[in-house]
Amino acid sequence: MKALILAAGAGTRLRPLTDTCPKPMAPIAGRPLLAWTLEWLRRYGVTDVALNLHHLPDVVREGLGDGSRFGMRLHYAVETELRGTAGALHNFPGFFDQPFLVIYGDLLLDIDLDDLIRFHRQRRALMTLALKRTDHPQSQGMIEVDATGRVVRFVEKPVVWDGGDTANAGVYVCEPEVVDWTPPGFSDFGHDIIPAMLRAGAPVYGRPLRGYLLDIGTPAAYAQAQQDWSRRQSGVEGLP
Repeated sequence: MKALILAAGAGTRLRPLTDTCPKPMAPIAGRPLLAWTLEWLRRYGVTDVALNLHHLPDVVREGLGDGSRFGMRLHYAVETELRGTAGALHNFPGFFDQPFLVIYGDLLLDIDLDDLIRFHRQRRALMTLALKRTDHPQSQGMIEVDATGRVVRFVEKPVVWDGGDTANAGVYVCEPEVVDWTPPGFSDFGHDIIPAMLRAGAPVYGRPLRGYLLDIGTPAAYAQAQQDWSRRQSGVEGLP
């Protein structure tokens, strides 16, 4: 399985750190965030990874190289104009010729990827979203699923939400046909592609993640990530 890591964001909420360092390269326990992500993917057998870049792209390319140190191949595309989370697929023509992962680049994570992929295959899904719980629906993509895990409702950052506390975690398993759902130019999974797929009745499923996942995009979350990963590196039990 291949993967796309969405790494184009500027990370404005983490300034001044991100004035000189892209958010996905922010140091966590002494190493870039993306280094942890790549090692996690490699443990699950992912060896081909595409990264879309925009803000300070040379920092990413120089920091990660060609991927050989991680036992994988890295493919880069620099967006002079942002293309959106789904539009980024068109940066890599022909790359998504098999089931693939999409991972938001500001996530510190160690989730059970085998479980997510197995569920995706069992449901014969076109797309499967990892799900998490949240107390802040206005800042999340909020989701309702039925008893089988099929997504029946998705609203990106709703002003009002009455459908529970299940949110999009930012990790997707996709079939190659998902690329066909993304038009040329700018498009976003949460605002455009997932709602369009649901309206058309496409089999989109959600699976509660197993493991650890944290969006580091705020100063408080970034501090939490440092604390959690330092504890993990020290072998402290009880990491959420």
